[in-house]
Amino acid sequence: MILNEDIKCITSDSVINWDKLRDSSVLVTGATGFIGSMCIRTMLELDIPITIYAIVRDKQKAGKLFGDKVHYLTGDVRDVTGFEVTPDYVIHGASVTQSRTMVDSPADTLDISINGTLQMLSLAQKSGISSMVYISSMETYGITDESMNPVTEDKLGYVDLYAARSSYSEGKRAAECLCAAFYHQYDLPVKVARLALTMGAGIPLSDNRVSMQFARSVIEGNDIVLHTPGRSLSNFCYVSDSIRGIFTVLLNGDDGQAYNVCNDNETRSISEIAGLVADDISNGAIKVNIDISEGNSFGYAPDVLLRLSSEKLRKLGWSADVGLADAYRRLIQYIREESENR
Repeated sequence: MILNEDIKCITSDSVINWDKLRDSSVLVTGATGFIGSMCIRTMLELDIPITIYAIVRDKQKAGKLFGDKVHYLTGDVRDVTGFEVTPDYVIHGASVTQSRTMVDSPADTLDISINGTLQMLSLAQKSGISSMVYISSMETYGITDESMNPVTEDKLGYVDLYAARSSYSEGKRAAECLCAAFYHQYDLPVKVARLALTMGAGIPLSDNRVSMQFARSVIEGNDIVLHTPGRSLSNFCYVSDSIRGIFTVLLNGDDGQAYNVCNDNETRSISEIAGLVADDISNGAIKVNIDISEGNSFGYAPDVLLRLSSEKLRKLGWSADVGLADAYRRLIQYIREESENR
């Protein structure tokens, strides 16, 4: 199965110093989400003893994913005072991920980013951790000028503070600033992984991000419908590459630093990606239609012309191995396998 293949691909990466995790305890937030769950699945596959803690809101949901192999801390990442745990490592991935929620509940979106991260940094400081990685996003960059490309970690663009959708990108910026503050004031060994759009096996079938919409269109034989002109450049990374990037940052990265996790060779506009899926992946069986409505009722981010650079992460020995076409083929196969097993 594709999911098992991807996890084995991650754990077989010899660049990552997996042995650092031997006999350690690792705390994961956002554990039932796409990225968090793949981080846990990866550690469960490693042939070394690791104690894994997961902060979850729904223990039953988490149990269906990981069984009794994980220690569950039921509650909210914004209030960890009752959790008696002193981890050696922290992977902090709890965040709002649905664009519609960012528009409908911007205050909650900011609250989870800022107060959730503050709580985890405080817990990490008290625990005397060996390392922590905060999972951020390319949306931290905001709207960049095309002259800034390729965009390295030291460049930032414009964010409209009065747009509800900005609650996500500005929340990520604030959370990163908190990470830097704890590093500078308390010498906390925290790093940041800025993820590009991540797709692939392990994603919930109910997820509605663009890659899933495109993949389902192929499976169901329906035309792809874009509700924007699709001008935004999409910085992409397949899930196995992203998870390897996160662990590379956690175990090999420099404290107080941020790293882009992206496939430099696969930066394309949304319309170009839609065309690739329709023409190459479906072999022309579907086409692309554009249906633009007034306003932004779908919660889409503003158009960006962002070409991320992963040079800093590649200097740690990481590389992106899966191209966009293969990523869609693997995602489609994963969806089919999961659907058949239900």
